[in-house]
Order: sequence, then C-alpha cells, then structure tokens
Amino acid sequence: MKIIERLYDGSMTMLTDLFQLTMAYGYWKSGKANQQAVFNLFFRKNPFNGGFTVACGLEYVVDFLNSFKFSSDDLTYLQAVKDSRGNPIFENEFLDYLGHMDFTCDVDAMPEGTIVFPHEPMIRVKGPVIQGQLIETPLLNMINFQSLIATKAARVNLAAKGDRVIEFGLRRAQGIDGALSASRAAYIGGCSSTSNVLAGKLFGIPVSGTQAHSWVMSFDSEPEAFEAYARAMPDNCIFLVDTYDTLKGVENAVAVGKSLRANGKKLIGVRIDSGDLAYFSVKAREILDMAGFQDTVIVASNDLDEHIINSLKSEQHAAIDVWGVGTKLVTAFDQPALGAVYKMSAIRDGSGKWDYKIKLSEQALKMNNPGIQQVRRYYDQDKALADMIFDSQHQPEGKISIVDPMDATRRKKLAASTLLYKDLLEPVFEQGKLVYKLPNIEEIKASVAKELGSFHGGVKRFVNPHSYPVGLEASLYELKTSLILKLRNMENDQRQ
Repeated sequence: MKIIERLYDGSMTMLTDLFQLTMAYGYWKSGKANQQAVFNLFFRKNPFNGGFTVACGLEYVVDFLNSFKFSSDDLTYLQAVKDSRGNPIFENEFLDYLGHMDFTCDVDAMPEGTIVFPHEPMIRVKGPVIQGQLIETPLLNMINFQSLIATKAARVNLAAKGDRVIEFGLRRAQGIDGALSASRAAYIGGCSSTSNVLAGKLFGIPVSGTQAHSWVMSFDSEPEAFEAYARAMPDNCIFLVDTYDTLKGVENAVAVGKSLRANGKKLIGVRIDSGDLAYFSVKAREILDMAGFQDTVIVASNDLDEHIINSLKSEQHAAIDVWGVGTKLVTAFDQPALGAVYKMSAIRDGSGKWDYKIKLSEQALKMNNPGIQQVRRYYDQDKALADMIFDSQHQPEGKISIVDPMDATRRKKLAASTLLYKDLLEPVFEQGKLVYKLPNIEEIKASVAKELGSFHGGVKRFVNPHSYPVGLEASLYELKTSLILKLRNMENDQRQ
C-alpha cells in the first residue's frame, strides 16, 4: 500500500530542513556530490525510562524513497528562495542537477516490529553523500514518532496483560498526520483496534466505537437513550454508564440487556469513563454477574497509561476487561520525542578506501560509532542473549567480546560459534531499487509480540528495567577509541 501517495497529492521530496538543501548545494559546489558515504539512524536512550524500543515507520520510509524525485513545482519554489541579501540562494545549474537526480543509495533497515536498543542503527544508508544528506530529515520524521508510539503501545499492552486495548486518541492527537501515524503505530505495538476511521480505511486496522455522553444527554432519560441505541445498533451495544450515576447506569444497561437477550441479541459491555475505576468496575461486575451477564465486558477509559493500568490490575484488583487509551498513548504523554539522530560514519576517500568518521563531544553519549555497521542478535534457543554492533567490513569470528559504548568496564564474552544469531539490518534498497518485501500490518504486529516474548521479563519492567546487553564488537570499540584519541591529539596540536 502506497501510504504517502494516498495521504498526499504531489511531491513530498521537500519534506526536509533547509540546511539539508544548503549542504547539498555545498557538496555539489565542492565537487563532492557523488562521493560515497554511510549514514546511520539511531537513538541514544530508550523512551519512557524503559528497557526497549519498538522499530516502526519503515513502510513510510519505503514509500517516500520510492517516489524521491524533485518535481518542477519543487524546483520553481527553490528558485524563489532568497539569501540574506535577497539573491537566489541556489544556482539554476544546481536546481537542474536536482531535477535530474535519481535515488541510487543502498538502504538497509531493521524490519518494523523489531525490538531495538540505544546506539543500534535502525537504518543504514550508503551512497552519494548528497542523497544521503537530503533524506536525513524525512527519515527521522517518519521513524522517530512512530517508534515512540509503538513503544508506548507495547508498554500499555504489557500492563494490560492480555486484555484488549482500544486506541482512541484521534481528538487529542498532534494534528492529522500525528493521529494517523499514531493509530498505525499503536496497532503495531499491540492495540486491538482504533476509533480512527480514516486509519482503519488506510491501514486495515479494526475500528471500534459506540456512543459518547452527548448521546445519553440528548434523551430525557438514560434508559431511553440505551433503548434507542439498542434499537438502532442491536449488535454493537456497549453502553456508557457514567453520565449521571455510574452504578445506576449499570442497572439501566442490565435492563436493556435483558430486552436484547429476549430478541436474540447481546449486551456486549458497559463503559466507565470517570471516577474511581477500581471501585466502580468491581461493583459493576457484581451487578452484571447477579443479573446473569457474566459475559458482558467492562470497558474503562479516562486518561489511562501503562502505570495506571498496571496499578488498577495488580494493586487495586479492578474488574476491567477492556482498556480504552487515548491522550497519553497517541501523544506519548510523558515523553514527547524519541530523539533519534542520523550521523555519518564513513566516507570514501580519493583512493576509494573507506575513511571512518566519528563526531567528538564532551558528552560520551553524543559520540557516534564509526564504520559500516550491522547489528547481530545472539540467542540461546529462542531467548535473546545480547546484541553486538560490528563493522560489516570485518566479520567477527570465534569467541567474541562486546563492549558497552558508554562504559568500557562493562564487557560480555560470547562463544559465538555455539549460538544462534540473526543480523537485524536487512537490505531494503540496492542502488535505489526496492528489494524488500513489505510485510502487512498484521505480520508486523505479530512480530512485536514474538520479539517481546524473546526477552527476559526484566527488560520489559516499567520501573528500573534490566539493561539488555548491547555493545560494540571489541575491535570496533578499539577503532572508535583510536579515532577519538587521534582527533583529540589533532585538537591539542592545533591549540599549540
């Protein structure tokens, strides 16, 4: 499914920051446009103080890159962009170059639904430096937000412990794009359905919804409102019971449920949207069970997140079967951004040799890893043991040692020859041609559940999660250290 084309009419190539275009112009002006380079998209810290992240958004990236081409309208606009003195910022020859440029990069990526950890490249781009630079911003835009929301959804669903979770954050989402991509990512992360009908249409996500308080308030009484809804939609009866008096609302729902049953229909559920959810759900369960409606579910909503759900289930023993989660899911309420970055890690020199690159910083966290990286996940049977980031130019063999890039004293030795493993970055584009078969959304969602099942429960803990071992292969770590020392020495020499 071509998501980008269905959402937008026209070129999306200029979904970028101006500095990407000014750097592209600089590469072209300097004769470097076709110099080969490698870029990696990665993040530095798991969101929500958690122990894992769910990769999401690759299908958007594929659609975008498949149609990456500057249109005549794009070039006309760029021709009119002025510099600080009011002159055209780009030469016509450069714009002509852009108009004739075809995407020719190799792109390797982690499939959507992969569980990923800090510093691991989620996407690796290799090709002309000008092209790799131009696609930085849109790739970050598409991966950052959807991975954030898919991770939040996975956490919410872990808290629900097998209960159904419905996403209904459309009205609180960050605009149209935010709502649609959030609904998609939330479903991939584990939600069972969405209230967002357009997302249902575009992505094939099941949709859910019955009534709001305005329906009940539009009638003279709550029983009349429930009866009218039952006549209109007898096979979709989940009654919102907290408009006036919650427990009385449950009793009114039971009365209409008996009429439904007499006509061969079913009271599917009652929904509580306010008040003490633990207390009201327990009391509602008692009322329903005493009336013979043991199979009627109790749906709860009201600014829920994984922490509240976990407390309601584990500590307060709420009798809730289905969770409606909106605002705090689609807005990633407690962390507004993932913070993934896109950094150059290698560039070919004049002789054709790869020159590995690293960015220095006073913060170790902000130093990128060099090389043409791949991520290898080792397993003991079906359980993930550790991830190794290595240079694909130098395949590791035999016994290996991985080094935590943030703490060199933390090392893990693996008898690699005796372990199963999987390389996580898969070819998506080769010389600009799509070679990857996109999975459907159900396959991606199933992959998340399977992947999460392969990790120790401590990694999925909400408070002080276990730190899953991820490290640089020892020789790559040594190379990184030598590059840092070399650049530090150059700095010192320049100061003297």
